[in-house]
Amino acid sequence: MFLLLLLCAEAAMLAVLETMFLPLRFDGTLLPKLGDFPFPIMIVVAAVTTPLLVQWAAALSERVLSAALPLIIWFLTLMVFGYLEPGHASGSPYLLLQDWRGLLMLAGGALTGAVAVGAVMARNAANRPGLYETAGTQ
Repeated sequence: MFLLLLLCAEAAMLAVLETMFLPLRFDGTLLPKLGDFPFPIMIVVAAVTTPLLVQWAAALSERVLSAALPLIIWFLTLMVFGYLEPGHASGSPYLLLQDWRGLLMLAGGALTGAVAVGAVMARNAANRPGLYETAGTQ
């Protein structure tokens, strides 16, 4: 239980960090000045870490909800800090970018995490064949 809570806290922290570092650009501020184009490395981080968290949670418990909990926490944290933004001043831009990078980060983390949850569900179905009979087979 404690390890599952730790994985959920890690998912929330990753969502916050991914949201904060999504606007990275080669503009000479943090990264070198190389034409001012975006460097959306956080999309890759979200696409890699979210399924890993789901797999680690699935190793702790056989329940699908336990495996999906890091994905749910990641998604809710991304929505809260990306769009609702606690302390958001009216007129200031949203933290989660309103362009292709924000959409790709949401898709990269959520879709890969959902595929990992589907793999957990398939593994559970394969390990308990009497409970999950396919339609049409007697």
